[in-house]
Amino acid sequence: MATAAEARAGGEARPAPASLFDKIWAQHVVRELPGGAALVAIDRIFLHERTGSIALKSLAAAGRGVLHPRRVFCTMDHIVDTLPGRGDDTRMPGGRAFITETREAARAAGIHLFDVRDADQGIVHVISPELGIVLPGATVVCPDSHTCTQGAMGAFAWGIGSTEAEHALATGTLRVNRPKTMRVRFEGRLGRGVTAKDLALALIGRHGSAGGNGYAVEFAGSAVRALEIEARLTLCNMATEFSAVAGLIAPDDKTFTYLEGRRFAPRGADWEAALDSWRGLAGDEEAVFDRELVLEVDEFAPMVTWGTSPQHAAPVTAAVPTLEASGTTREAFERALAYMGLESGQPLMGLPIDAAFIGSCTNSRISDLRRAAAILDGREVAAGVKAICVPGSMSVKRQAEAEGLDAVFRRAGFEWRESGCSMCFFAGGESFGRRERVISSTNRNFESRQGPETRTHLASPETVAASAVAGRIADVRELMG
Repeated sequence: MATAAEARAGGEARPAPASLFDKIWAQHVVRELPGGAALVAIDRIFLHERTGSIALKSLAAAGRGVLHPRRVFCTMDHIVDTLPGRGDDTRMPGGRAFITETREAARAAGIHLFDVRDADQGIVHVISPELGIVLPGATVVCPDSHTCTQGAMGAFAWGIGSTEAEHALATGTLRVNRPKTMRVRFEGRLGRGVTAKDLALALIGRHGSAGGNGYAVEFAGSAVRALEIEARLTLCNMATEFSAVAGLIAPDDKTFTYLEGRRFAPRGADWEAALDSWRGLAGDEEAVFDRELVLEVDEFAPMVTWGTSPQHAAPVTAAVPTLEASGTTREAFERALAYMGLESGQPLMGLPIDAAFIGSCTNSRISDLRRAAAILDGREVAAGVKAICVPGSMSVKRQAEAEGLDAVFRRAGFEWRESGCSMCFFAGGESFGRRERVISSTNRNFESRQGPETRTHLASPETVAASAVAGRIADVRELMG
C-alpha cells in the first residue's frame, strides 16, 4: 500500500480525515441503503432475561437459528433477585418465568449464558468489558438503552428492541440510520471529589437531556484521557441520558492494558494482530464533526439532581434553580418541583434523605466501591437511612470481599447484596417507599423509577456515601479532609 506521501506524489486522492466513529462505520457497512441508512455487520449481541427469551423464542418459532452463536451472550441481571441465597424466584410477579424461559432458550440456541449462580454473572454493561467481550472497533447491540456504556472501549455500542435483536441474531446485521457526529471535549483537571458521573451530569445539565439527540458522541479532551477505564464506562453510560445514539472514547494504552488476558479477549498472535488494528482506530486530528462542545472542568463540583430528569442537575452546593435557569418549560418545572417536594431557591445540601443506593451499570464497579468505602470507613450511616450496595457483577463482589470492602459497607450500616440491576428501577419487584427521598448512584431519576412516587437524586457513589452518613444530601469534600 502506498504511503500518504507516495499517494500525493502519484496524484492519488488523500483519504478524508476520519473520526473513531467514521472508521468503525466504514469497517462494518455491508451495503449502503437509501436515505442515509446502511446494512451494518454486528460483532456482538448481548441479551438479558427481561427481553432475551422474547427474541430467542420468536426466532425459534419462525424456524430460524442464531447465525453466530459464539458471538451472542446472555446474562440474568434485570429482574434477578439480589438478596443473599437467591434462586430463580424474584420479587417481580411472574419473574421466575422470565428467568427459566430465557435459560431454556439460551441453551437451545447454543449461546453463552451467565446464569443466576454463574461465577461471571452480572449486569450486561459491567461484565461485557470485564470479560473482554466488547473490544475496540466492534459493533455491539443489546435490548437495553445503556448499551452505549460499552463505547468506552472504543466500540460502537447501542441499544435496540427485541425485534431488532431477532434480526441481528438471525442475520448478523442490522439496518441502521447513520447518526450525526458530535465531539464533546472535557478539558482541564478534575478537582477533589469530582468524578466521571459529575462530568456527565454537568454536560446534561448545561446542554439538556436532548442535547445529543441523533448523534454518536465521542468524548475527548485532557480530562477524558486522564480517566481510568471504569470511569470512562460511567461517562459513556450516561450518553443515553443525553439522548445520544452512542457514546465513544478512542482506545488507548489504558484500554489495551485493561483488556489483555481477559476471558474473551484475543490471545497470543491474535492479540498482537488486534493491537495493530486497534491502534489505528483513534480519530484523525483533522476529523470533522457535525457539532463540537467544549467544557472546562477545573471549577466543576460534585453534582446532584434536583428534579425528575438527569438534566435537572446542579452543583451540590447550589440551590434549586429558578424557572428561567432550569432549562425546562414552566409545566415541566412545576411538575418536577411538585413531585420532588421542593421549592425554587431551596438549598440542595441539607435535604434529609430516607435511603441511599450504590449500584447499577453506571456506578457499581470495583473502583466505585473502593471510593465509596473510603468515605464510609470508620463512619456509620445516619439513623433512619436505609442503605444498600449492589456490586455490578459477581467478579466485582468477590474482589470487593477479598479487599475487605464488604466489611466496611456492613460496619457502616449498608446492606451487601448479590450482583444485578436491583433498585436502579423496580422491575425486580423491590422498591423504595412512597415519597421517600433517595440519593442514588444510578442513571435515571424519572418519576417512580425506584418505586411508586419515590424521589430520586442522582449523584456519584462517594456523594451517596457521604449523604448516607450525614442523613442528608452532603458535599463529599467535607469528609475528604
